[in-house]
Amino acid sequence: MPVDAGRGPISGAAPRLYERAFKILAEEIRQKTLSPGSRLNETGIAARFGISRPPARQALTRLQEAGLVEKAAGRGFIVCGEPADKAVLSAPRELQRLVSSSSWERIYDQVEAEIISRIATGSWRIVEAELARTYHVSRTVARDVLARLQQAGLVRKDDRSRWFAPALTPRHVGELYEMRWVLEPVALKDAAPNLPPPLLARMRSNLEKALTNTANLGSADLDRFENEMHVELLSYCGNATMIQTIHTHQSLIIAHRFLYRHTNEMFPVEPFLPEHLEIVKYLQSGEAGKAADTLAEHLKISLDRSLSRIDKIATYYQPEPLAFLEKLET
Repeated sequence: MPVDAGRGPISGAAPRLYERAFKILAEEIRQKTLSPGSRLNETGIAARFGISRPPARQALTRLQEAGLVEKAAGRGFIVCGEPADKAVLSAPRELQRLVSSSSWERIYDQVEAEIISRIATGSWRIVEAELARTYHVSRTVARDVLARLQQAGLVRKDDRSRWFAPALTPRHVGELYEMRWVLEPVALKDAAPNLPPPLLARMRSNLEKALTNTANLGSADLDRFENEMHVELLSYCGNATMIQTIHTHQSLIIAHRFLYRHTNEMFPVEPFLPEHLEIVKYLQSGEAGKAADTLAEHLKISLDRSLSRIDKIATYYQPEPLAFLEKLET
């Protein structure tokens, strides 16, 4: 559906339960609804939001990376700040379930995480029946998860209709980036007239703050900046078909959640931050053409950086065996 100044953005990204839990909890901490000194744990978060423990654990990790909680002396985490109410969040504060009637949502985050943590080391066959068995779901649910991973560009079908996750080889990564530097600048120029000024102001402020505080940036922060630039901004493009095509070639944005976590020390200052800031400044000044050209150049430069991160991971990372994933011979 086209977007104009009075309409919202186009979105094609699959929801992630841990991100939704993180956003709710982060806002409560900032608003002091969850007071400093309050204790959080996986069990309490899982019970409150009706999610499993892995996404609850991921939400806590993101809160820790954002500096909103810290590890407790025993189990769990403590909300940062001067202690006030130390009640443990072991039971729901308020029933606010995130799981919809779509059963695939319950396991999507976990399956996605297992795949992106492995594709730097090779290509992997995904055995649908074993996937269903591993997560105690039906074959239909397993197939739904794989179909959405296919939409996200993480998995494909071979010529015998078997699912596989392609390795992040230089050729594959290069093809993904080439599609992105062709399509994303066009989408950005289309989106520019529809971008809300408060969105651009927020992005600029966050990037400027990040560049003055690089030592405290975590992988969750870098992931958020990537999504703001390459997903949120572009979602204001009026061409829904183009946006869907772009999403299919943005699997590296998803993979970077894993890569950033393990390669944070590679650069003293994350190189994409000033590049993103330059793009936002051009958009604020109404220079959509320059913003698009800068985005294209940013993506071309980013190719080598991504390959360096992947090479680093591939040298030492040894994933644990899983019944539904079989490594393919190269």
